[in-house]
Amino acid sequence: DRELMAFTYMHSTSLQIIKRANRYFPIVEPILREQGVPDDFKYLMVIESGMNPEARSPVGALGLWQFMKETAREYGLRVERKIDERLDIEKSTHAACRYLRTAYDKFHDWVAVAQSYNIGQARIGTELKEQKVEEAIDLQLVEETNRYIYRLLAIKILFTHPENFGISAVPDYYKKIRRR
Repeated sequence: DRELMAFTYMHSTSLQIIKRANRYFPIVEPILREQGVPDDFKYLMVIESGMNPEARSPVGALGLWQFMKETAREYGLRVERKIDERLDIEKSTHAACRYLRTAYDKFHDWVAVAQSYNIGQARIGTELKEQKVEEAIDLQLVEETNRYIYRLLAIKILFTHPENFGISAVPDYYKKIRRR
């Protein structure tokens, strides 16, 4: 409820994000499918960057997927003075898929994968060992990471049922996917 309230409270921002998704999701979805990553992981972009392909965090993460320089390079992106592939939607999506698949190969749990996108694979691995929980969703993590999965779910709910939140101007693309 908290995450739904946070997104729907900013009605105009939510509508803006949905409109941006109309442009970027058709590029991202086939790449996720081709790489064997669940479609719902496209909502990570919404959480990470607000669907702004030039978003820059205060700590230096950049692009739709909010890659830090080192992580971007580790997953195959060029990050140089004149070329920064974190800003390339297709290349950064392929890199995000490599990250997500690597995390899935480690944890065999998509919730742990999403959590690791927020605080890193090493931290999730350490917490899973130390806390000895059966499900990653039961980990006691910092508040931002504890909320991350619920934020992901809230965004999916908002995107698939915008009319429930007073958003009536839904782009055609979303009308099509909701009919599937």
